[in-house]
Order: sequence, then structure tokens, then C-alpha cells
Amino acid sequence: MSDGDQNGGDRPEEAASAAVPDVWPEAERAESLARGAALKWASGVFCRPEHLEMLGQYRKRESQRTSSIQSRLKSVVQSYLEGVGWGLGQLREARIELREVSHALAKAGVESRRNADGVLALEMMRDVSVNHQQLLAAVSNLPRLYSVRNMVSETERLVESRRLLEAHARLMELECWQDDILWQLHEAGARGTAGITLSIQDEELVRDYFSGVGRLVEALGKELWAVVGSGLALAQQNPTPFVSAVRIVEREEALDQAMLEDRGDAGGNGRPLPPGRPRCWRQRFFHVLEDAVTARFRSVSFLHSRGPGLAGHLSALQHCIMGDLATVRHLLEHCVPPHYHLTRAYLSACHRCLQSHLGQVSGWELESGEIFAVLNWVLHIYNSSEMMGHPGLVDEMESEGLGPLISQESLEQLQNKYVHSVRKSVSEWMHKALEVELTDWQRDQEPDTDHEGFYLTSLPTIITQMLEENARVALMISESLRDQTIQMGLYELENILNRFREALVEFGKEHRRNQSTNKNKFYLHYLLASISNCIILKTSTETLQQQLSSRCASRFSRTPPGPLAALDRAVRRACRLAMDQLLLELQPFLQGLLSRSWLSHEDVTVAPKLCVVLERHFELYRRVRPPCQQRLQEECQWLTVVEYVRVLMQKRLVCRNSDERCQLAHRMALDAQYLRDFFQGLVESEDPLHKESEDPLHKVNPMDLLPVLADFIRLKDPSMLTLEVSGLVAKYPDISEEHVSVLLDVRGDVSRDVRGTVLDLLEQTAPPLPAGYRPIFSDILVPTPSMPFCLPTAKCA
Repeated sequence: MSDGDQNGGDRPEEAASAAVPDVWPEAERAESLARGAALKWASGVFCRPEHLEMLGQYRKRESQRTSSIQSRLKSVVQSYLEGVGWGLGQLREARIELREVSHALAKAGVESRRNADGVLALEMMRDVSVNHQQLLAAVSNLPRLYSVRNMVSETERLVESRRLLEAHARLMELECWQDDILWQLHEAGARGTAGITLSIQDEELVRDYFSGVGRLVEALGKELWAVVGSGLALAQQNPTPFVSAVRIVEREEALDQAMLEDRGDAGGNGRPLPPGRPRCWRQRFFHVLEDAVTARFRSVSFLHSRGPGLAGHLSALQHCIMGDLATVRHLLEHCVPPHYHLTRAYLSACHRCLQSHLGQVSGWELESGEIFAVLNWVLHIYNSSEMMGHPGLVDEMESEGLGPLISQESLEQLQNKYVHSVRKSVSEWMHKALEVELTDWQRDQEPDTDHEGFYLTSLPTIITQMLEENARVALMISESLRDQTIQMGLYELENILNRFREALVEFGKEHRRNQSTNKNKFYLHYLLASISNCIILKTSTETLQQQLSSRCASRFSRTPPGPLAALDRAVRRACRLAMDQLLLELQPFLQGLLSRSWLSHEDVTVAPKLCVVLERHFELYRRVRPPCQQRLQEECQWLTVVEYVRVLMQKRLVCRNSDERCQLAHRMALDAQYLRDFFQGLVESEDPLHKESEDPLHKVNPMDLLPVLADFIRLKDPSMLTLEVSGLVAKYPDISEEHVSVLLDVRGDVSRDVRGTVLDLLEQTAPPLPAGYRPIFSDILVPTPSMPFCLPTAKCA
């Protein structure tokens, strides 16, 4: 609102409010609200005197605005008035038309009242017409009704003689008569309540009269399905009955379809479906076909399907199915319409029957050979070109989208049963082989040798062939089954190796018990043959492990098998027993070693006698496969040196003076050189290119110990023992105070102070064992000194 309006200027709003009658209180209220809003706006705009300079501009703008509003109001009112005038004109025209319609309705009512008497006469004529129609229908149906019995009997004879097409034509005629009569009764019963009651009674009478038609349908269907079920046999002899059956099925299917379409076109109010419709004989055709397939499966003999006859049973199934499929493809397929896809339907039926049958077979208690036959048949033969992979059947199989014969879960269960059965057999054969091996150990002759001259027995050959054959057979099924079979074999191999090691221990105990009787002269030979056997088994085991697929490790349900570790334990035990036997034979010659009589008689030499025994053992070690041959030779050297030093630790000889120390050191150096040359000669005779270890700090040569101990004893100045012990500890860090103390005792010239200094130095240094170092002094036990009798005093305590 402008300032001019506030100061009493002429405004359109005021003129309009003055023109509003007093009977419109809303207009007065609107005007007061407009004035209040204008005052509020003006007080906000002209709050300062200098703002009044803009009063003229505001006045001009509001005047233009008022003029615009008035012009728009005028145009709206004009449009409204024109619309009201047009509406009044339409109402006048409608009133005229309604008046004319009322006059026409009045005339029609007068005419209707005049024709009421004529309607009564027409109703009487309609009743007469209905009765006439019923009589006409009865007269026209009488010949049919009289001939129903004869036609039913004649049709039965046609069915019995398998003249199916003629029988079906008569049956269709009878059904047509029955349907026409029932339809006439249905139309008659739709005219009133009494008529309905009469129609229902008549329908029941008609159904009873035509009851033979239902029996004909059942008899015809029975013969029809018998023909369809024997279609495979008829196709090779006379396919005419089968073709007739298919034509009848198609006729019935067409009738069902026509009746359903007629009822659908009438919106459900057309002619009702006759009794027994729709028959769906095409669907029944395929059900009968599947029943025929099932019957064919039962015809294959089940009497010998268990045990060894299971493979023959599956082969008979294969020939039966492929023969039937050939008949269907080449003969029956031409006897049916193309949309039947008879070969595809027969394939589906065979597949479902096989699924059921193989599910039943999988539940039997099967042996490994039977399970292999089932798995091979399911996974390979069934999908091969000899069966469903045949070029003429591949398209049908792919279009049908049939699933597997056995579910993945059932397949895994079968594979687990196969592995369990094979495991039982493998375990039995391994135990029998071990029993044969234990019996061979008692033979009074040498073990057999291979083409390279190495000892061996039948045990590794039996086990290796068994495991490899099982893996090869399992691979014929799948890689996963081969992996499971190899894992199982490795577990069983680990178990039998543990028993083999226990048998070795018992073999050693028995030999020690019967040593005086010399019962087993070839004890060592069979120990060495056992070591060679383990080498052969190790090679076979590594080959089997290499065959395992990369994803096999993730499927271990428990700790992976460790046959290699079991083999290593067995080899260690056999080597230990061989070394025990060597020690037993060396023991008589070690009794007189490093004694005073040995020292005083220089002509008494023990080393050559030891070497005779060692050479005999070395000759036998050559019958062991590498690398255990070298291992035995090294252990032999180790044992010789350890036992030599152990005799020294027994203090059989304690030097009394410098001459005895020199003499003892000299004899020890001679023995050490003799043994070194002896072993070196044996090794070089086997391997001329043999070299010493290039890392002596990590691999100790036991033959170096004897010269070191000889130098320790030869040392003339006891004050230098501290330096000598330091060098000894640096080279052999596992030497203990007890060993050094015994060496000092053997010298016989070490004072208490020097001994204390040396032992203190030894206690302070004690370096850690380097990586790869094999302790030698740890195998040499120092005899416990006998304590002299003394009274228990506080000092002793």
C-alpha cells in the first residue's frame, strides 16, 4: 500500500469497499485487514523524514498497480457473465428435450398396456413349441438309443481283437450321442426349478443307459497302454498297432483341446465338459513310456548284480539302453508326430530310472572293485561315445539338460567308501608282507640282491607295486580319488613303517638273547637289507607325493601323513643296530687297549685286529644303497673313535713319568694314523673322487680327535695345559670338565693348582655349539669315580 493511500488519496480498494453492500461482512473484514497491512507497510518504509522524498514514486507505482488489478477484474467478470449466459441457454434446451422424452414414454406405456393380453397367448405358444422340440428330440434319438447296446457290444469285440482305430471311431460316435442328449437335457433344465429337477433325473437315467461307454473307455485305454508299453518289441515286428495307438492319443488330445477352447470362448457358460474329460492321454502316453523303461530295467537280471556280477550288470544295462535307444531313434521316432520328441523323452526316462537304480546300488555294502565299477560307469562310460556321448544323442542330452546320475554328495560318499575299502585291503596286504619279511629274517641264507648287487627283500616291491597300482586305478576315475588313495596309502605306509621299526628293535633283542647259540648268522645282512628297503620305499614315497595335485594339501582332514619321517626313524634304528653289532664284535679287542700291558708290549697291536672287523663290515656296507652306504661308513668311523676315547676315559693306564706319556702318545698317534689310512683306503677304493669336507668347522672328522688327544698327553710343560685346553675346547666345544679331568688324570703329572686353573678356564669359556656341529664327546660317558669310604663330617657334607 502506498503513502498516498495512507494520506487519504483516492484508491480503488476504497471505492470497491464502498460499493460492497452491508450484507457482505467478509468484504468489510477484508478491507480492514488491507488497511492494517498498508499502515504497517507504510510505517516500516517511511520511518524517517528523509524517506518522504520517495513518496511520489511510491504513489505512481501503486496507481499503476491498482489500474492493472481493476482491468483484470473486469475481464474476469466479463468471462464469468458470458459463461453464465451459455449455461442458461443449455438448460433451456435440456428442458425442451426432457419434455419431449416424457411425452414419448407416456405413449409407450399406453401401448404396453394395450398389448398385455397378447403376451399371454404367446406364452402358451412357447410352451407348445418346447414340448414339440422335446418330442422331436426324443423321436430323433430313439434309433440311436435302440442301437447303443449293439454298438457297445460290437466295440468291445473290436477292442478285444485290437482293431483299435475302428473301436475308437465307434466309441467317439457313442460319446457324441451321449453328449448331445445330455446337452439337450441341460438346455431343457435351464428354464425353471421344476425343469431342473426333471433334467437332473433324466441326466442320471442317460448316464446309466450309457454306462457301457465308460467301460469301453477303460478297456480301450488298457489295450492302448499295453500297445504303447510294448512299443519297442512291436517296432521291430509290426509297428502298425503302435501307430494306431498314437493316432488315437492324438484324436483324444484334439477333442480335449477343442472342448476346453469351446468352454473358454463361452466364458465358462458354454456346453459343460462330458464325464471323464479332459482325458490327457498324451501325458499318460509318456507316463506309460517311462513305466515301460522301468520294466525294461527290471528285465535285466538282478540275481548276480552284487559281488563280481555288478560290472556285468552295468554292462548289460548299457547294452539294453543303447539297443532300446537305437530302436526308438530309427523306428519309433517315425511312428509319432515330431513334437513328441520321443528320443528325448526316452532319454529322460532312462536317466531318471538310472538315478533311482544307482542310488539303490550306492546304498549296498560294496567292495572296492564294485565301487570302482560303479564310479567308472557313472563318470566315464555313461557320458562316453559308447552311451550318451554318441553323436546322435548329444543334441538331445544337451537340450534336455539332464543332471548327473549321482549327486555330488553321493559321489563323495562312494569315493570315501572306495578309499576305506582299499585301505582295508592295503592294510591287510602290508601286514602280510611284513609277516613274510619277518620270516625271511630267520632264514639261514643271505638276502637276495638286485642287479646292482644291493641287498633287498620282497617287502618294498610288494608295498611299492601295491601303492602305485592303487593310485593308477584311482586315476582312471578322477584326480581327486587318486589323491585320496595316495594319502591313504601314505598313512598306511607310515603305520607299517612304525611297526617295521618295532620289529627291528625286537629283532635286535632276539639276536642278543640268542647270540651265544649263533642262531641267526645273517643278522647284520638283513639289517642292511632293511636299510636298502627303506631307501627304495623313500624313492617310491617321493614319487607318490609328487603325483598329488597342488590343491590336495587343503583337503587334509587331519595331520598330513609322514612316511618320510617314519622311514628316517626306521633307517636310524637299523643303523643303530648295525653299529651295536659292530661294537659287539669290536668289544673283545677293545678290552686290552690302552692298558699297561698294551703299553709295555709294543708288539701287541690292537688296531690291525680292529681293522679286520671293520673291513668285513665295510664289505657288507657296500651292499647298502646310497646314501645310507656312506652314512654307515661314517658311523663306523665315528663309533671306532668314540669307543677308543671311551677306553681312554676308563683310566686303565695312568702315566707315571714323562717317558710313559711320550710312549702312550706315540702309540695313540700310530693307532690314529693306522686307522686313518685304513678308512681313507676303504673310502677311496669305493669313490676315487672322494674329498674331505670343505667346512671342517661344522663337520668334525672323528679321526682328527686321536692325534689331538695324543698331543695333549705328550705335552711336556704342564703350565701350557691351559693353552692346550683352550684349543681343545675351541675345536670340540662339547667337551666337559669330566673329560678334561680324566685326561689330566691320565697324564699323572698335573698339580692341584694347575688342575684348578684349567677347570676354571673351562668353566668360564664354555662356547655354544656352532650350527651343524655334531657333538662327539657327548657320546663318550665318563665312568663315575668310586668314592673312598670316609666318616661323614661337616666338611665332607
